[in-house]
Parts: sequence; C-alpha cells; structure tokens
Amino acid sequence: MTTTPAPIKAETEAMIAEVLSNYPAKTAKFRAKHLKANDPDGSKECEVKSNIKSRPGVMTIRGCAYAGSKGVVWGPVKDIVNISHGPVGCGQYSWATRRNYARGPWGVNNFAAMQFTTDFQEKDIVFGGDPKLETVCDEIVELFPLAKGISVQSECPIGLIGDDIEAVSRKASKKLELPVVPVRCEGFRGVSQSLGHHIANDAVRDHVLGTGGNTFKQTPYDVALIGDYNIGGDAWASRKILEEMGLRVIAQWSGDGTINEMASTHLSKLNLIHCYRSMNYICTTMEERYGTPWTEFNFFGPTKIVDSMRKIAAFFDDEIKQKTEAAIARYQVRFDEITNAFRPRLEGKRVMLAVGGLRPRHTIGAYEDLGMEVVGTGYEFAHKDDYTRTYPALAEGVVLYDDPTAFELEEFAKRLKPDLMGAGVKEKYVFHKMGVPFRQMHSWDYSGPYHGVDGFAVFARDMDIAINSPTWDLMETPWSKAGEVF
Repeated sequence: MTTTPAPIKAETEAMIAEVLSNYPAKTAKFRAKHLKANDPDGSKECEVKSNIKSRPGVMTIRGCAYAGSKGVVWGPVKDIVNISHGPVGCGQYSWATRRNYARGPWGVNNFAAMQFTTDFQEKDIVFGGDPKLETVCDEIVELFPLAKGISVQSECPIGLIGDDIEAVSRKASKKLELPVVPVRCEGFRGVSQSLGHHIANDAVRDHVLGTGGNTFKQTPYDVALIGDYNIGGDAWASRKILEEMGLRVIAQWSGDGTINEMASTHLSKLNLIHCYRSMNYICTTMEERYGTPWTEFNFFGPTKIVDSMRKIAAFFDDEIKQKTEAAIARYQVRFDEITNAFRPRLEGKRVMLAVGGLRPRHTIGAYEDLGMEVVGTGYEFAHKDDYTRTYPALAEGVVLYDDPTAFELEEFAKRLKPDLMGAGVKEKYVFHKMGVPFRQMHSWDYSGPYHGVDGFAVFARDMDIAINSPTWDLMETPWSKAGEVF
C-alpha cells in the first residue's frame, strides 16, 4: 500500500462529508455529531458526541450492560461464581471470558472461565425465577466449596418480569455465610456496555468495598491496580513494573483478582487506574469515602511507560523515585533492542483503530514508538471525557469516529488506505477481505501481553507479522478484480 501524508483538518472534514452524503438526510445529520476532524486543542469545533443511543437498524460494535458488568468487571474475579441469571444464551456467549488469565485450577478456586446460569425456561418467565436462583446458590456452595462469593448478573428478562434478586441475595448470603451480590445489569439498560461498568462498580461499592479486614501488615507503598482485566497477562506485566519500582500491589481489579482484594482495597495508599472508562467510578468513590488518591497510567510502549512510572513515583518518597529511575535505565536497554529491530520494518505505516475502553488513545504512543502513524481512531462506548483525553494525543485532522457503523469504517479505510486496522472480531474478517492487515485489539488476537516492558516486544512483533506477512501479496480484493485500485 502507498503511504500518503495524514490529511489536514479541511481534507478530513471533506472526507467525512463525502461519506455522510451516502446516508438519508436525517441519518447523516445524526451521524455528523459523531464524526470529527481532530483538533489537538480540543476546541468546541472538535467535540465528538458520545454515549448516545445507536440508531436502530444500524449494525454497530457495541455491547450491552450485561456485557459491561459480567464480561468486563465481575467476570475476571477468579474466586467467586458469577451466575448469569436468565436464559442460557447470554452466559454461553460470554463463556471463557476475554482471555482474562487467572492463576488457580478451574472449578477449585478459579471460576473465571466457567459458565454458570439459571437457564430460564418459559415457566420461569411466567412464574418468576426467584426460587430457581435460590436453588442454584445452594448448589454452587455444595459443588464448589472453595468459592468465596457469588454474584447474580441479571439478564434482560429479569428486569422485565420483576424478579427480586436483592431479596434472594440477602437470604442466600445469610444462609450460606458468603457474600451474594445482586447486580442489576439487564442488557437493555443504558446505551452500551458502559452503564454495565457503572452498575458493576456500584454493586462493589455497596456490597464488597471496605468489608475486608486488615489481614496484612500495611506499608507506605501499598497500591491497587484498578481496571486491568489481565487480558493475555497484561496485569501481570504491569504488576512487575510496579514491584520493580518498590511498590506493593495489594489488589488487582479484576483480572486474576479475588473478592478479598476488592474488599481490602480501601487500605491502598494510591489507586492506579488502567481502564479509566470502566473503573473511574470506584476510584472516585474511594477518594470520596477514604481519601485515597488515584491516577491514570499507561504502560503501552516505552514513551508512555516511562512517563507513567515517573508520574506514579511522584506520589511517593525519594526511595521509590530512585528505584524508579534505576528500573527505567534497565528497561531502556530492552526498549532500544525492540525499536531497533522493528522500527525499520514499521516506519511510516498507517493505523486505524476502533476499539472499546481505553485503547483508542492508550495505544497511540506505542504505535508512534515504532514509527507508525494513527490516522483514525474512535471508541465503541466512550463518554465526553474519553475524547477530551484523546484530542491532545493525535495530530490535527486525524479522523475521530464514535460508535462507527460498518459502512463508515469501510469507507474511511478506502480513502485513508491504512496499512493496519485494529478493531474487534466483528470487523476482523471484513478487513481481511479488503486486503487490510488486521489485529484484534480487544483480546490481542490470541496473543499478548501488550502492556509493560515484555508486552511491548510482543506488540511490536505482532504488528510486524500482521503488516509484513507475504500472504497479502497473494490476495485479490473484490475491487482489484474489477480493475479498481485500493
């Protein structure tokens, strides 16, 4: 593919207008709010509208509130059983997680990749599922005696038929002497999975946070790793850096985490948030309730790793700062090895992104460390503050798209000619057919970690493999057969 300069703002606006011209007038007006040319200053002209309901009938890349709660926040907690309360489909779809790695044998003290459901039938819809939920809680304790708790993740029918999961949970918790947490995350709530994150955070706040006793000796260097779901081992890579800085991680939320860690996080001296979108709520709660400061960090790529390490160290004393600088000096040798090996192969390559959570902005620095250029990026379920944090990270004129339709992504790709597309599994095979190299950036395409020092090596290797594979020379796209050039 040919490499062309990134479009300036006026050119991007003209491209957006051209794509929108294919829609009916009403649809075009609606979607125009979500598509903007970047202004690094984040002026009003650049403001991207977000967290708005998708247009009916348009295939988007969003999930639901249940996905945000069970699939993201609660699902990776390894020592509790998460019940998908309702028909089998939702739980089956979320079975095996997003590669949220967790230590411990399945079914003994690790239940993260197992599927538990109340398996609603027609009679449960008609007569209610409270008795069935109570029975399932009893069976869980009998079959899995090392489970440390239960969460009840409501599917859509629960909110529609009015099951009282709170009453059942209170009764079961008292009877079984375990925390049983009701989570009102019915899929129809909100406009995307984002409200599911918030609901899940509130359930932790109301039923778990602060209930853990002081079972360990506290130190001035205790921190909590918040909003890292250990996809492909990301949290382990982050934890390694923090420990080499001299800090002690007393809790991981929630990849490879435990309910006791969540209950004891109020003892942390500093909360470090990786995925701002899904966990800023609980960090704000702890700041208000316990006075615990928090800061966002980014361990994708050398530049952001070093910046984040120094930002974190600034919260602590000179001993931590000295250990941090020593760790940075050691890491720099490895960073140089990786960039020297891969930057010549990736320099000037252009990237488009369309991902959820934090990655549309957090990975920008890692691509730039390899000499690559992000020419388009957007979120599935962002809020205004996500875009406010994104504007300064991008060059002027880069196209921003919120909750993009399949049509928009394809049309932007045809015009921008990216060398790599990073999105989700629904987009993967579409772009393969377009002849565009692709990486699945939700769960690292069966690879990882991408976070941390070792993760940067994996990240660089995977981008090189994706872009420079000789298989692309063997492909004929539909338009190349018709004589068109992409």
